[in-house]
Amino acid sequence: MRKCSLSSVSGPSAVEIRTLVRASLEAVAMPRKIEEIKDFLLTARRKDAKSVKIKKNKDNVKFKVRCSRYLYTLVITDKEKAEKLKQSLPPGLAVKELK
Repeated sequence: MRKCSLSSVSGPSAVEIRTLVRASLEAVAMPRKIEEIKDFLLTARRKDAKSVKIKKNKDNVKFKVRCSRYLYTLVITDKEKAEKLKQSLPPGLAVKELK
């Protein structure tokens, strides 16, 4: 199989192709991981935060907040901390628990 590179394409179309590829990669909303509970609460209180999903399994609890551009995830291994965080979520935010 022959390798094809964008740099080997001649003419103005190479620039257009590179621009389209870059724009499409930026348009894909990749998930973001949050490490600290405090940062998660700040993100959940943002104006563009739409909903929170809580996924529980035997090892950890995942809190996922959907904002306009990214889905932010916080993973907590302590069940008591997870319960406290659940009670600390903003009251206007839609919370959905998943198993």
